[in-house]
Amino acid sequence: MGFIAFIILGLIAGAIAKAILPGRQGGGWIVTLLLGVVGAILGGWLGSVLFGTGLENFWDLSTWLLAIGGAIIVLLIWGLVTGRNKSSTR
Repeated sequence: MGFIAFIILGLIAGAIAKAILPGRQGGGWIVTLLLGVVGAILGGWLGSVLFGTGLENFWDLSTWLLAIGGAIIVLLIWGLVTGRNKSSTR
């Protein structure tokens, strides 16, 4: 997968992860992009370790599921680190 495709995958995966998780996660589209790209890297690594599949093809369903799953994990960690979770909404 090319660099631009990976950036697009990260942006979309980050946006989907933000839509799935409840609560208020801060950050605009740049933070979403960064969290999505880090999540896609994490998801691809976990997929290759656990399932023997990675982020090879942009249009493959496993690529998207791994990227979104990784982005959810990274977003949960981001919420714990920054203290922005659903119990502290003001």
